[in-house]
Amino acid sequence: MNMKRKPTSKKEVYFDHAATTYCDQRVLQEMLPYFTKFFGNPSSLYHQGILANTAINESRRQIAKLIGALPENIYFTGGGSESNNLALYGAAWAHQTKGKHIITTAIEHHSILHPLEELKKQGWEITFLKVDNNGLVNIKDIMKAVRPDTVLISVMYANNEIGTIEPIAQIGKEILKYRKENNSIYPFFHSDACQAAGYLDLDVEKLHVDLMTMNGSKMYGPKGVGMLYVRRGLKLKPLITGGSQERNLRAGTGNVPGILGLAKAFELAQDDKEKESQRLSKLTDYLWSELQKNIPDIKLNGPKLGDDRLPNNLNINITGIEGEAALLYLDEYGIMCSTGSACTSMSINPSHVLSAIGLNEKESHSSLRFSLGHVNTKKDIDYLIKYLPNIVKELRKIAKIK
Repeated sequence: MNMKRKPTSKKEVYFDHAATTYCDQRVLQEMLPYFTKFFGNPSSLYHQGILANTAINESRRQIAKLIGALPENIYFTGGGSESNNLALYGAAWAHQTKGKHIITTAIEHHSILHPLEELKKQGWEITFLKVDNNGLVNIKDIMKAVRPDTVLISVMYANNEIGTIEPIAQIGKEILKYRKENNSIYPFFHSDACQAAGYLDLDVEKLHVDLMTMNGSKMYGPKGVGMLYVRRGLKLKPLITGGSQERNLRAGTGNVPGILGLAKAFELAQDDKEKESQRLSKLTDYLWSELQKNIPDIKLNGPKLGDDRLPNNLNINITGIEGEAALLYLDEYGIMCSTGSACTSMSINPSHVLSAIGLNEKESHSSLRFSLGHVNTKKDIDYLIKYLPNIVKELRKIAKIK
C-alpha cells in the first residue's frame, strides 16, 4: 500500500458525531423562516418582535416538557461550554458566602475543568475525584468528599471521549439524602448532558439534578446554541451583562433561529432515542467485531459495549501506531474520526480522560475514537475496514524503522 498516494475516488464517511453533527433537514426547515421572514428582535414591542419572542417562549415550553421542568427553568445560551461556565461561575459567585468548595471528576469536559482552575485562583478548593478503568466515578467517593462548605457537585452524564455513562440518578438521590439529613439546600448538583441528549432520558426529576447543560450541535441541531436548566429558586450570577434577556441571567439579543433549531432537534432526538440507540448499538458491535478480526493488538478504552457506554461510541487503542498519523491517512480516503475531544484536537498533550482511566502517554497517543450517527451504515464500516488494517500495518513498520 502506497501511503503517499491519494485514492482516485473518494467517499466521505463520518465517524465523529461526538465532535459535532450535521443539521437535520427537519431542524433546518424549522429555523429558516426566522432568518428572513420573522427576523424581529424578540425584545421589541412591535409585531415582528412579538412573533420572535413567542417563538422563543414556545421553544422554552417544548424543551421544558421534554425534561420534566417548567419553562422558567430553561435558559438559552451560546452553547454547551457557555452553559457549563454559567453553571459553575454562576453558582460559585452567587453562593460563595456559604463556602468555597466544589467536587467534580477527573474526566470532565474542559469547559468544566478550565473554569474550575480559574475558581481555584479565586480561592476556591476543588476536589477532582478519580474514576475507575471504565471511567466510572464511585458514588461513595463523591459523598465522602462532601463537606459543610461544599457548594456544588458537577458530574457529566456521558463522557465525550470514551462514552462512559455516569450513574447520575443515583448520585442525585444520595445528594438529596445528604441535604435532607443536614437540613441544607447544599450542595447543588450539576450535570453536563451534551453527549447524552440523543440517547438517554433527561428527565430532571428522575435525575435529581439542579443544573443541567445541553447543546444543539451534538444532536443534529445548530451550532452556537445551548441551554442550561436551573432548578426553581437556585440563584446564579450572570456571566454576560448588558441586557435583561433570559430573565436577567444572560444578556444579548436572542438567537431565535438557533433556539428553535435546538428545541426541534431535542424533540426529534428524544422521540427517536430508543430506536436509534438500538440501531447504533448493533452497528458499534459490528465495528468492534470487524476491527478485532482485522487488526491484531488492539483493545477497547473505557467500559465494555453495553449499558455503561453510549451506544455510538468506540474508543480503541492500537498498539504501535500514532493516532494522529492514522487519522490523517484515513482522511485521505474520506474517513473522518478523532483522537480525542474536538476541543483539544490541536493539543499535543495526551487525553486527560485516557490518562484518568490508566493509559500511559504512548497508549493515549495510539488511540482513535469512532462515534457513529444517523448517516452511518454497515457499508461505512466495511469501507473503513478496507483501508484501516493496511494503514496500521504501514504505521507499525514506520514505527519499527524509527
